Amino acid sequence: MTDAPSRIAPSRIASSRTETARTETDDQIVERLTGLAKALSDPTRLRMLRMMAAGRPCCADATCAPTVPADDATKGICVCEFQYVFGLGQSRVSYHLKVLKETGLVDEETRGKWTFYSLNERAARELGRSLEAYLRG
Repeated sequence: MTDAPSRIAPSRIASSRTETARTETDDQIVERLTGLAKALSDPTRLRMLRMMAAGRPCCADATCAPTVPADDATKGICVCEFQYVFGLGQSRVSYHLKVLKETGLVDEETRGKWTFYSLNERAARELGRSLEAYLRG
């Protein structure tokens, strides 16, 4: 098994263990959930997800450059805001976002030269259902 988090395949996550068993073996389910748990085990990544889940627009606190194409009507948070909030460098923030994107929990949208990140709410709900179904057996 690799240390890289497993990507959530929304079409493969079922609402019950019976449905899941038809598409994945028990070992595959455990490996996928373990990969997700590894991605969520980092406090910074968990806090990043919480910021994205809040659904607020980027630069709500005017922390980014005035050239960032963000307003109240659009969702997503840019790297510069994560840098400001967590006191991390751009490469560290990008690494955390890459790990979260690989799980499928985070969506990315490019606007001009800026990239914005938001929670994939469908994948987050499906993760919860998948975990619950697996634990209930």
